[in-house]
Amino acid sequence: MTMTTIPGGGVTTPKGYVAGACYVGVKSHKSDKPDVAVLCSQYPATCAALFTTNKFCAAPVILGREILKKGKARAFVINSGNANAATGQQGVEDARRIQRAAEAAMGLGEDEVFVCSTGVIGQRLPVDKIVAGMEQIVPQLRDDKGSEAAWAIMTTDTVRKEVALEVQLSGGTIRMGAMAKGSGMIHPNMATMLAYITTDAGVEASVAQGMLKSSADKSFNMTTVDGDTSTNDSVFLVANGASGVKVESQADQEIFAAALDQVCIHLARAIASDGEGATHLMVVEAKGLPTLKDARLVARSIAGSNLFKAAVFGRDANWGRIMTAAGYSGADLDPSHADCALQSTAGRVVVMEDGKCTDYSEEFATQILTEHDVTIQVDFHSGDGEATAYGCDLTYEYVRINGDYRT
Repeated sequence: MTMTTIPGGGVTTPKGYVAGACYVGVKSHKSDKPDVAVLCSQYPATCAALFTTNKFCAAPVILGREILKKGKARAFVINSGNANAATGQQGVEDARRIQRAAEAAMGLGEDEVFVCSTGVIGQRLPVDKIVAGMEQIVPQLRDDKGSEAAWAIMTTDTVRKEVALEVQLSGGTIRMGAMAKGSGMIHPNMATMLAYITTDAGVEASVAQGMLKSSADKSFNMTTVDGDTSTNDSVFLVANGASGVKVESQADQEIFAAALDQVCIHLARAIASDGEGATHLMVVEAKGLPTLKDARLVARSIAGSNLFKAAVFGRDANWGRIMTAAGYSGADLDPSHADCALQSTAGRVVVMEDGKCTDYSEEFATQILTEHDVTIQVDFHSGDGEATAYGCDLTYEYVRINGDYRT
């Protein structure tokens, strides 16, 4: 299987995708960062999507679920700064108005545009500003403006989250590109994240939906920053077939699914690494559990432990907090033979072996935790279940960011 990362690639790297962005003042104060983005396929496309499980979901999610029933999409209008959540029926009508205006501006059919929002909850969307911005962007859509769109959808993110792959299938070469935003209010099932994955392969909507769900369960649903599941989470997979290559055989579906996994995991890691105020990316590897479900429970519980996240911030190898989080995860586990290790580019230290503390060096453990990327490994030697979760440390800066979020 040939799968290559495309340097500098992003959501418009596959054939037939264009994007653009501009600033309209969604949050009113002037900024040099655009806050409205448009992403469009130049060809008809199938679409798969997943949305937040939060019952207090935003208007764009309510509308998006209806549009998804048709299994197709051509474009997305995305704003940052305002979530259009807790806005009642008016919020749905506002999202629908943006959708209809976009379809008219781009000459698209009914229900071919998804509207997405992210930002402050409980404030009405400035529809006129967003529509004016969208209409300004549409004539200037280009295939080299994907990174501008990735910038526009950011809120408290500090970096753009983009990736693209070139993949060899039996019928030829296809490309897959993506962009995402997410930094705070991140927790399974999904998080305050918007993710857009594009491909120039031809994929049936039902097949794409199954693949996207599987990939999200390995990536976005294994990512946590602060334990809060958002109102607006949405992840989309759009396939326009512009490469002329279809994903039909079982072998090609497996290759395509592996590429999708790689893209989603890349984005999930980027979101966790850029967690609000974070100074560390935490990668938690749990194995030796009776089932996959048990392994996922353990990995997510450790990645989400506020006590352990604070310990990582302080470079304190307090492994007791790791095992405590595993113990209350709800997983079927036997701690009597468990192992635990910490690893980074500085080295690896085993802090617990066969259910007991080892005679490890605290100084060396601290050195390991000084690196940005830290891996926590637990092995319960009780089965074949294994899973990986992604998180970050808990810092003073996280409190400052969220104490000032609306101001």
